[in-house]
Amino acid sequence: MLTKKEQRLRRARQTRIRIAQQGVARLTVTRTNLHIYASVISGCGTKVLASASTAEADVRQALGTTGKGGNAAAAQVIGKRIAEKAKAAGVEKVAFDRAGFAYHGRVKALADAAREAGLQF
Repeated sequence: MLTKKEQRLRRARQTRIRIAQQGVARLTVTRTNLHIYASVISGCGTKVLASASTAEADVRQALGTTGKGGNAAAAQVIGKRIAEKAKAAGVEKVAFDRAGFAYHGRVKALADAAREAGLQF
Protein backbone atom coordinates (compact mmCIF):
# COMPACT_ATOMS: atom_id res chain seq x y z
CA MET A 1 0.00 0.00 0.00
CA LEU A 2 1.35 3.40 -1.00
CA THR A 3 1.42 6.30 1.41
CA LYS A 4 -0.29 9.54 0.51
CA LYS A 5 3.03 11.17 -0.38
CA GLU A 6 4.09 8.23 -2.56
CA GLN A 7 0.77 8.41 -4.43
CA ARG A 8 1.29 12.12 -5.11
CA LEU A 9 4.86 11.59 -6.32
CA ARG A 10 3.67 8.75 -8.57
CA ARG A 11 1.13 11.11 -10.15
CA ALA A 12 3.82 13.78 -10.57
CA ARG A 13 6.33 11.49 -12.30
CA GLN A 14 4.47 11.13 -15.61
CA THR A 15 3.87 14.89 -15.87
CA ARG A 16 7.57 15.60 -15.29
CA ILE A 17 8.56 13.12 -18.01
CA ARG A 18 6.18 14.78 -20.49
CA ILE A 19 7.46 18.27 -19.62
CA ALA A 20 11.10 17.15 -19.94
CA GLN A 21 10.38 15.89 -23.47
CA GLN A 22 9.00 19.33 -24.39
CA GLY A 23 12.21 20.99 -23.20
CA VAL A 24 10.34 24.06 -21.96
CA ALA A 25 10.71 25.87 -18.63
CA ARG A 26 8.36 24.51 -15.97
CA LEU A 27 6.42 26.29 -13.26
CA THR A 28 6.37 23.89 -10.33
CA VAL A 29 4.10 24.29 -7.31
CA THR A 30 4.54 22.82 -3.83
CA ARG A 31 1.78 23.09 -1.27
CA THR A 32 2.01 22.58 2.48
CA ASN A 33 -0.53 23.28 5.18
CA LEU A 34 1.06 26.63 6.05
CA HIS A 35 2.65 27.82 2.80
CA ILE A 36 2.66 27.59 -0.98
CA TYR A 37 5.86 27.68 -3.04
CA ALA A 38 6.32 28.28 -6.78
CA SER A 39 9.49 27.98 -8.86
CA VAL A 40 10.29 28.41 -12.54
CA ILE A 41 12.90 25.83 -13.53
CA SER A 42 14.87 25.92 -16.81
CA GLY A 43 14.01 23.56 -19.67
CA CYS A 44 17.00 21.30 -18.95
CA GLY A 45 15.88 21.10 -15.30
CA THR A 46 19.14 22.26 -13.79
CA LYS A 47 18.59 25.89 -12.86
CA VAL A 48 15.93 27.73 -10.86
CA LEU A 49 15.16 30.91 -12.81
CA ALA A 50 12.64 32.45 -10.40
CA SER A 51 10.93 31.51 -7.16
CA ALA A 52 8.29 32.90 -4.83
CA SER A 53 6.63 31.66 -1.66
CA THR A 54 4.47 32.75 1.23
CA ALA A 55 7.44 32.08 3.54
CA GLU A 56 9.23 35.21 2.23
CA ALA A 57 9.25 38.05 4.78
CA ASP A 58 7.92 40.78 2.45
CA VAL A 59 5.09 38.53 1.24
CA ARG A 60 4.10 37.76 4.82
CA GLN A 61 3.94 41.50 5.54
CA ALA A 62 1.86 42.08 2.40
CA LEU A 63 -0.59 39.39 3.54
CA GLY A 64 -1.25 41.47 6.64
CA THR A 65 -1.48 40.69 10.32
CA THR A 66 -2.91 37.22 9.75
CA GLY A 67 0.10 36.31 7.59
CA LYS A 68 -1.67 33.16 6.46
CA GLY A 69 0.00 31.46 3.53
CA GLY A 70 -2.36 28.51 3.48
CA ASN A 71 -5.29 30.05 1.64
CA ALA A 72 -6.35 30.88 -1.93
CA ALA A 73 -5.78 34.63 -1.49
CA ALA A 74 -2.13 34.00 -0.60
CA ALA A 75 -1.82 31.64 -3.58
CA GLN A 76 -3.06 34.43 -5.89
CA VAL A 77 -0.38 36.78 -4.53
CA ILE A 78 2.30 34.15 -5.21
CA GLY A 79 0.94 33.46 -8.71
CA LYS A 80 1.19 37.14 -9.63
CA ARG A 81 4.63 37.42 -8.03
CA ILE A 82 6.09 34.35 -9.80
CA ALA A 83 4.79 35.61 -13.17
CA GLU A 84 6.51 38.98 -12.65
CA LYS A 85 9.78 37.33 -11.59
CA ALA A 86 9.67 34.89 -14.52
CA LYS A 87 9.12 37.72 -17.01
CA ALA A 88 12.04 39.62 -15.45
CA ALA A 89 14.17 36.48 -15.99
CA GLY A 90 13.06 36.44 -19.65
CA VAL A 91 10.61 33.52 -19.44
CA GLU A 92 7.23 33.97 -21.15
CA LYS A 93 6.10 30.38 -21.74
CA VAL A 94 6.10 27.64 -19.12
CA ALA A 95 4.65 24.18 -18.59
CA PHE A 96 2.60 23.93 -15.41
CA ASP A 97 3.84 21.21 -13.05
CA ARG A 98 1.38 20.76 -10.20
CA ALA A 99 3.58 18.02 -8.69
CA GLY A 100 0.73 15.56 -8.27
CA PHE A 101 -1.47 18.01 -6.35
CA ALA A 102 -5.09 18.30 -7.53
CA TYR A 103 -5.77 21.25 -9.84
CA HIS A 104 -8.17 22.75 -7.35
CA GLY A 105 -8.23 25.39 -4.62
CA ARG A 106 -4.84 26.96 -3.92
CA VAL A 107 -3.07 25.32 -6.87
CA LYS A 108 -5.76 26.56 -9.27
CA ALA A 109 -5.72 30.05 -7.71
CA LEU A 110 -1.95 30.29 -8.21
CA ALA A 111 -2.19 29.11 -11.84
CA ASP A 112 -5.02 31.52 -12.70
CA ALA A 113 -3.19 34.47 -11.12
CA ALA A 114 0.01 33.61 -13.03
CA ARG A 115 -1.96 33.45 -16.30
CA GLU A 116 -3.62 36.80 -15.61
CA ALA A 117 -0.20 38.35 -14.90
CA GLY A 118 0.88 37.33 -18.41
CA LEU A 119 2.59 33.95 -18.08
CA GLN A 120 1.64 31.53 -20.87
CA PHE A 121 1.01 27.87 -20.04
